[in-house]
Order: sequence, then C-alpha cells, then structure tokens
Amino acid sequence: QVQLVESGGGLVQPGGSLTLSCAFSGSTLPAYALGWFRQAPGQEREGVACVTNTNFWRDYGPSVKGRFTISRDNGKNTVFLQMNNLKPEDSAVYYCAAPPPFKLGCFLNADDYNTWGQGAQVTVSS
Repeated sequence: QVQLVESGGGLVQPGGSLTLSCAFSGSTLPAYALGWFRQAPGQEREGVACVTNTNFWRDYGPSVKGRFTISRDNGKNTVFLQMNNLKPEDSAVYYCAAPPPFKLGCFLNADDYNTWGQGAQVTVSS
C-alpha cells in the first residue's frame, strides 16, 4: 500500500523560500505520477503542481507558475516542491498525492488522486 509523508513545512517571511519533501513508500515510485495540492481554511483543495511518472512533463497551477518547481528523485523515493518568492496567500496545508499506478499524464484535479499524505503546514507571514 502506497504511503506518502510530507515534511519541510514551517513559517517563512514573504519573499522567502521553502522546500517541501514527500517520502514515498509501499510501491515502485517510477510507476506513479505525483502531485502537490494545498488547502487553506474555508477554501477548496487547489492543485499546485504535478509531474508525470516518466519525469518528462510538469504542470503548475496559475497562482504558482514561475515561483514553484516540482521535482522527483526516484532513487531516493522522494518528490520535492521548491517554493520561491512566497506570498501570504500561499499559506495553507500542503499535501502530496499519488493517482493509481501507471496512470498516464499529469493532473491538477484532486479527483484524479486516490492516495494522500497527512499534510504539511506552510505559513507565510512577517
């Protein structure tokens, strides 16, 4: 059974940077596309970034494009989300997610995912 564990959240000042990690276990990481989502209080879960299982294609939500970068290290069974130029509106709980194995593509819709981590809090504030 696939398990995902996020780490690296915390408090950062506006304009700062933070890197989230997602440790993958329970199956073969190269078989899975992966995504990052976030949810702020009272708001719907938002797709932030995704990467295909082949690491060939990435996509980003419009509010983070140009500031966030998703990457994966299959050898270390880890996916990363590098976040630069953070804004207060980036504050949320960030989730790592995996769809069913061998699902082709890169997805920013939460309905495409069936396995979720427990989340990591990111707070951007001065």
